[in-house]
Amino acid sequence: MDYITVTRGGDSLVEVKRSKFIGIIRPVSSVPEADAILLAEKKKYHDAKHHCSAYIIRGNDGAPDIMHSSDDGEPSGTAGAPMLEVLTGAELKDVIVVVTRYFGGTLLGTGGLVRAYTDAAKAALTDAAVSKMSLMQQFSIVFEYTFTGQTDYYILGHGITKLDASYTDKVEYKLACPAEAYETIKKELSDLTGSRITVNTGDMAYCESGLP
Repeated sequence: MDYITVTRGGDSLVEVKRSKFIGIIRPVSSVPEADAILLAEKKKYHDAKHHCSAYIIRGNDGAPDIMHSSDDGEPSGTAGAPMLEVLTGAELKDVIVVVTRYFGGTLLGTGGLVRAYTDAAKAALTDAAVSKMSLMQQFSIVFEYTFTGQTDYYILGHGITKLDASYTDKVEYKLACPAEAYETIKKELSDLTGSRITVNTGDMAYCESGLP
C-alpha cells in the first residue's frame, strides 16, 4: 500500500513573544529511531525546558500505525496533539516532528501555545521534501556505454525510479518499477539493446515514486 513520507528533513524557528520554538521533522522507520532523534534534540538543546514531539510509524503486515505525541510538561493538549494533527493532516507516515521551546518570559495561554507548536511543525514540514512511497520491484541493469542515451530516455518515460548508478567498464543502474510492469520493462529493455543488457532481479521494497 502506498504511503506519503518525508524523504528529506526540514527545520523551523518560530518566535512568539520572545519564546522560541525550534522545530524539526525527520523520516523514521521505527519507534527506537524516533526515540533516538528526540533524545538527540534534548541533548542539543539541553537547557530548554520543553521538547515536545509527535510521530507516526507505519504498521507492517496489516498492523495499525503507531501514533504517539508528548506535551513534555506543557499544558495537556497544547503541543503534542496539535503537532500530531499536522502529520495526520498531511497523511504522513514514518515521520517524527520535535519542537523545542525556550520560554521568553510571557505566558502564551493554551490557544497561543497550540498556534505556536502548530506553526513550528508546519514550517518544518514546508522546509522538508515529501514523496509518495510505493512497493516496487527492484532490479539492476548492466549495459555498454553505447546504449546510455536510449536507456535513459526509456527510463524517464516508463515510471522507473533510478536508485543508483555506477560507471566502470560498463554502466550499471539500480532501478525500481511497479511490480506489474516489471516483465514488460525487462523485455523492452532487452529489445532496445538487441539483448545486449543484463537484468538482475532484486527484492520488493518501498521506493520513492514521486510527489504525493
